[in-house]
Amino acid sequence: MDIGILGPLTVRARGQRQAVPTAPKPRQLLALLSARAGKVVPVDLLVDELWENAPPRSALTAVRTYIVQLRQSIARTLRTSTTEVAHNVLPFAGWGYRLVADPDRVDASVFTRHAELGRRALLDGDDARAALLLHRALRLWRGPALADVRIGPHLLAHRTTLEEIRLGVVEQRLEADLRLGRHHQLIGELSGLVARHPLHENLHSLFIISLYRAGHTEQALGTFESLCHNLREELGIDPSPRVRRLRDAILAGS
Repeated sequence: MDIGILGPLTVRARGQRQAVPTAPKPRQLLALLSARAGKVVPVDLLVDELWENAPPRSALTAVRTYIVQLRQSIARTLRTSTTEVAHNVLPFAGWGYRLVADPDRVDASVFTRHAELGRRALLDGDDARAALLLHRALRLWRGPALADVRIGPHLLAHRTTLEEIRLGVVEQRLEADLRLGRHHQLIGELSGLVARHPLHENLHSLFIISLYRAGHTEQALGTFESLCHNLREELGIDPSPRVRRLRDAILAGS
């Protein structure tokens, strides 16, 4: 099966219909199993995800019912029996359930692999390969992670982690593109990013460099001043020495 969590939840066989149920709680259960594809998810964690601190007395029975429904849906998608699915696709493992999946067909796993290869290439100074791999990783995203799923505490933690990793990969990809001299193309994207992340020093630094290299010195210095203002107003601190050195270098060269 192809499993996608980097956007709306998708679980399907290639060329076949979706196995994702429309009912909110079975959908949420499948989302958590998909987010942890290949790993056993304990039953008590499933209960906590679905009902948090107020599970009903029937919670365990409800989880078993949802699992039966998911097995039936997956069996229809894979054109196989529910018995086959229960044994080899969504088995019970003694204390929880595991959604068996090939990592190469789970978008989050492929994203993580490309991102790590891109990070290594960037560290090695292979900027063209880094940019290629990091762009490839980011193209796997189809929107916010698990965009169409009700989110409980465990999915929230998983989604937050994925979004943080995504932002880090965006930074690395921007750095690789900047090293390749693509500063003109990055200005629009970086302008939007610093607006969404007004306290993010590295994004501001990349924006300042892009503006300066594109000949927009005044705007680059204005971006530094905006960052100073935001940090002082929100956190009561000044930019780091690294960012201040960047401002000083621009002043020295202007």
